Amino acid sequence: MIPSQSPILFPQGGIAVVVGAGGGIGAALLHGLEARGDFARVVGCGRTAAIGLDLLEESSIAAAAAQLRDLGELRLVIDATGFLHGGGFTPEKSLRDLDPAHLAHAFAVNAIGPALLMKHLLPLLPRRGKAVFATLSARVGSIGDNRLGGWYAYRASKAALNQLVRTAAVELHRRCPEAACVALHPGTVDTGLSGPFAKGGLDVQAPDEAAGRLLSVIDRLGPSDNGGFFDHRGAAVPW
Repeated sequence: MIPSQSPILFPQGGIAVVVGAGGGIGAALLHGLEARGDFARVVGCGRTAAIGLDLLEESSIAAAAAQLRDLGELRLVIDATGFLHGGGFTPEKSLRDLDPAHLAHAFAVNAIGPALLMKHLLPLLPRRGKAVFATLSARVGSIGDNRLGGWYAYRASKAALNQLVRTAAVELHRRCPEAACVALHPGTVDTGLSGPFAKGGLDVQAPDEAAGRLLSVIDRLGPSDNGGFFDHRGAAVPW
């Protein structure tokens, strides 16, 4: 569990960014941050957002980072991107369902893209004061919590994301000792990504509810949480 139960405030006047602002959770996070009014500016990034960004093109990420650098002091980045199914791909039930193209696309969106976001955006975080980079991972990416199997591409790509976050957090701490780079599990949310796979009995959240929970966790993050993996209630998730 995140040690602090009270918010640790971001310095005033900073910029908050949501990458993947066109998705269900991303849009809810963007609107939630705008409604709070505790950042000087809230910016959406994505293919159709205020700042254009294609997660599969590093040049696009670099160009977006250059635009963000000119807007002000970057205090919060939330990466709300992710791929579970689509384009003819569905979660695998067994080894016989493995497909190289599916695996490659899952890793491109769920691991490589977020890694490039960290490459270009973590250096923009201020050296002093609270700053957070949070990316949406998934509990099924936990190796220690894997008891059901299946979903190979999604599980493996999210596990890779978790390792990338953990490694980037070590480097971030050397330059920004008060910052936190974390992976967050949003739970099951009623969106196009997880909706088709939500089973009866699960705690399925509306996007606005999920966004509120995630922002509450982010509010309580401090330097000691850097490199952590937390769920939407603030509880640590096994690696």
